[in-house]
Amino acid sequence: MIYTIKTMELDNNVVLRPRFHKDVDLSFSEIIAKATRIKEEVKEDYRVKISDHHIFLFIILAKRRYYSPHLHIELTEKDDKTTHIKCLFGPDQTVWTFFMFLHFIVAGVFLVFGMFALSDWTLKTSVTKDLIITCLMVVVWILLYLIAKQIRYNGRHQIMELMRLFLKIVE
Repeated sequence: MIYTIKTMELDNNVVLRPRFHKDVDLSFSEIIAKATRIKEEVKEDYRVKISDHHIFLFIILAKRRYYSPHLHIELTEKDDKTTHIKCLFGPDQTVWTFFMFLHFIVAGVFLVFGMFALSDWTLKTSVTKDLIITCLMVVVWILLYLIAKQIRYNGRHQIMELMRLFLKIVE
């Protein structure tokens, strides 16, 4: 089971939203109680939000940057008084929404000009402009990926901070 994220693994990983899972020998209520207690201890540096079977860890607004991650922790109680924890690091919701919007625009332009290219090819007219734009959209998509990877790289130290806070809650 993977429950630690090393900086080197994070830098070499293709996944933009790192995730991991862990089984702990604490009950659901014990974890929530620890999270509530730690919420008060760390309120100067972190914002901890507890909602049903979910715990969200955020960097406070004063220290948050565009690359700052958050950690979503999902708790699933098992029959043997243990808890299965699924964790997902993600970028700021505004940044993620903006990137998804850009990806949909790029995909839409790619599909539209791909259809134009097919129509022009069927009609035996020039497809050069259509193919250039579709290839340009592939390049833009690769650039978006590289930008997202750089954002994750910039936030790796804050990912480690959130990881330490998570381990404080479950251990």
